Amino acid sequence: MKSTLTATLAATILVAASSLAMAQTTTDTAKPAAAGTKATKPVAKKQPAVNANRTNLKSAAKNVAAGIEAAEAALTPAELAIAERVQVGHMPCELGASITLTADPKNPGYFDMQGKNFRYRMFPVATSTGAIRLEDQKAGAVWLQLANKSMLMNQKQGIRLADECMSPAQATVAEALKLNPAPSILDAPKPAAAAK
Repeated sequence: MKSTLTATLAATILVAASSLAMAQTTTDTAKPAAAGTKATKPVAKKQPAVNANRTNLKSAAKNVAAGIEAAEAALTPAELAIAERVQVGHMPCELGASITLTADPKNPGYFDMQGKNFRYRMFPVATSTGAIRLEDQKAGAVWLQLANKSMLMNQKQGIRLADECMSPAQATVAEALKLNPAPSILDAPKPAAAAK
């Protein structure tokens, strides 16, 4: 849906640009003298009209670009529901690393992530597994949040930037899993008790 809206707004930019260019061409051409009239000196091109048309074109392009950004910024109800489940705050990770994830109060569903040598602007993406996924598509950053831990990867570089990151709630789940591990799908099923 976002890509369709972006394509529509981009087409609007092209239409606005071509109509302003045609208007500029029309004002720049000198009108020929009517038959039987006295020839006059050619009229010098008016720079203010050209500059005005360029200004109008730039203004229209900025407005459409702002519209594209707003359309991309609009999240679906499903994405907003995912955003409500994101763990925020300062989270320690393995090997002494840490990240800070904060919700953007002005743009619901968007998050700012900071760590050592990186800063990302992230938004939720729906997954088929139910894991919470945040992305910064420009930077290639992906944040995966599970019940017991989170990890940060950079898809463009093909590296993991932070692993085993845990909020207090995730640390509680991780501790519970240590004490009472979930059964593995590779484990043999336990025999059923014999009926008497």
